[in-house]
Amino acid sequence: MRGYGFSKYIPNELPRGGFDDLLKLFLELLNYTAGDANEALAWMNELDKQHNITSDEYGMGDFIEDLKNKGYLSDDDPKGGFNITAKTEQSIRQSALEEIFGKLKKSGKGNHTSPQSGTGEEKNADRREYQFGDSLDQIDMTASIHNAQINHGIGDFMMTERDLEVEERDYKTLTSTVLMIDISHSMILYGEDRITPAKKVAMALAELINTKYPKDTLDIVVFGNDAWPITVKDLPYLQVGPYHTNTYAGLELATDILRRRKTHNKQIFMITDGKPTCLKEGLKYYKNSVGLDKKVINKTLTMAAQCKRLNIPITTFMIARDPYLQQFVRKFTEVNGGRAFYSSLKGLGEYIFEDYIKNRRKTVR
Repeated sequence: MRGYGFSKYIPNELPRGGFDDLLKLFLELLNYTAGDANEALAWMNELDKQHNITSDEYGMGDFIEDLKNKGYLSDDDPKGGFNITAKTEQSIRQSALEEIFGKLKKSGKGNHTSPQSGTGEEKNADRREYQFGDSLDQIDMTASIHNAQINHGIGDFMMTERDLEVEERDYKTLTSTVLMIDISHSMILYGEDRITPAKKVAMALAELINTKYPKDTLDIVVFGNDAWPITVKDLPYLQVGPYHTNTYAGLELATDILRRRKTHNKQIFMITDGKPTCLKEGLKYYKNSVGLDKKVINKTLTMAAQCKRLNIPITTFMIARDPYLQQFVRKFTEVNGGRAFYSSLKGLGEYIFEDYIKNRRKTVR
C-alpha cells in the first residue's frame, strides 16, 4: 500500500526546573519582547500555568530572585517593574552566537588572512634575502648570523646585507562592516516575524567580531522612513515602526560611516524584505508602496553605483521571494557589483556567517 502513515504528534517538553533551563527560555523571550523583562516574565508565568515549566522545589519566584541576585535583573524601574542589565544584554548576544554559529572559542585574532605575503603578523615557512624596505622585525637574526659564518668564516666575523635572511609573513586585512537592518512595517506583516531573526543575526555577528575578529569594526544602521545608527546595546530593544522603506537613506548613512574608517576593506550587509518605497526631499517624504516606483528605484540604484566607485560591495540578504522583488535585487546587485542571497528566515544567520568569514578580498591600495 502506497501513501503516508501518520502518528499522534507529541510535542517536546519545555525546559523544566533549574535556573539554567529557565534562563535560556527567558533570554529567548526577550528577543520577542524587545527587551521588555516584565512582558517576558509574564509570558513565562503563563507558560508555567499551561505547561508546568517549573517544579515544586523551584518556582518562578525563586527564578526571579536568582535573576536579581546574579545580576540579570534590576528593580530600579520607576514604574515598579524590572529592567534587564548589561549582563543580560551580553548573554542575549552570546546565546544568539551559539544558536546561529555554534560555540566559537576566542582566538584573539582580529584579521582576515589573505593569500598575499607581506608585512603582517603570522609567520610562514618562506625565507628570502633581505630587500630594501623590509622591516627589521622580519629579519631572522639566528639564520642571518649562521649565513655570515658560512659566507665569511668564524675567524674574521662580518655580516653584509646579503647575509640577512627575512621571514615572510602572511598579510592580514582588517574589515569594516556596516550591517543595515530594515525596520519598516512590512517586517512584521502577513503574520511573519522577520525583525526578531534579523536582530538575532546582528547580535550574533557583533559577538562573533568581538570574540574572533576584535580588530574589525561593525556599525549597525537601521532604516525606515529615515536611517540612523544604533549600538550593539540597542539591539535587544529594537522594534519595527510604522515606516516605509528608505533604502537610499540607509545606504547613504552606511557609506558616510565607512568613509571615516581607515581600513582598506569595507562592506555593507543589508537585511531587508521589501522594495524601496520612500525618499526624503527636504523636510517632506516621497512615498509610494505600489509597485516599483521609478523615482525611488533609480535614486537607490544611483547610490549602489556610488558605493561601487568607493569599492564598497553590498551583500543583500533578501528575506522575501516575490519574483518582481528578486528582479529589483538582481539589478541592484549588478549595478553595485556585490552579491545577493534570497534567504529564508531559518537560514539567514548561516548565510551571513559564511559570507563574512569567506569574504577575504584583496586589499585596495
